[in-house]
Amino acid sequence: MIGVFSDSHGDLEAFDAAYELLRSKGARRFLFVGARYTDLDEWVLWRRQKSRGGREYSDADFLADVTNWLGSQDALPRTPSRAEAPADVASEDDRRLVMERFIRVPERESLQYRDPSINNKVMDLMGDTLCCVVHDKNDLTRDDLLNALLFVHGKEPEPKVVQIGPRYFLTPGRLVGAAEQTCALLEKVDRNLRFSAFRLDGHSIVEPQVIVLEKKSPKLSLK
Repeated sequence: MIGVFSDSHGDLEAFDAAYELLRSKGARRFLFVGARYTDLDEWVLWRRQKSRGGREYSDADFLADVTNWLGSQDALPRTPSRAEAPADVASEDDRRLVMERFIRVPERESLQYRDPSINNKVMDLMGDTLCCVVHDKNDLTRDDLLNALLFVHGKEPEPKVVQIGPRYFLTPGRLVGAAEQTCALLEKVDRNLRFSAFRLDGHSIVEPQVIVLEKKSPKLSLK
């Protein structure tokens, strides 16, 4: 399952609530579709600080982290189960594992959007289907529309699924700046996907909706 949320705009508590809700519903990967791009990094630091009881990161914490890291080099390598989604990010291993489970894209107003080393859109396979992840659907190009069948985006006040021809546009709604704080869940069902959305209190606001996908994605355009 894949958890999807967007538009946290610095509200780390909302970010955290969305992560915990989606994780409790079985999400093991996450799409954070922008606004603010750096909220993922700040949330990880916030979670680590909470795990230390609110203390600032001290020299003692640094020495403890180094000691744990050195000790881990002598131990058998840990191969985390693909089913795991860490409940905490107190250790460096957990922080790395959490970051690896996220796909995120920057919003146009961010510095990262202008950074050539950071993709403004991310293409990812969901089963046999090519999915394009973007913050603002207005950033999609003709080639994007030709290459993918599924588009996940932010910048919308409420969760919804819009079908245009064989293509689907999905949005989880917003964590900040809308009447309700919402997030969404994508689940693979045979060759198709199932989309559902929730308020942060867990109340369902979009009942599970099956997205019927073609067996094969369109061929990538070479133009």
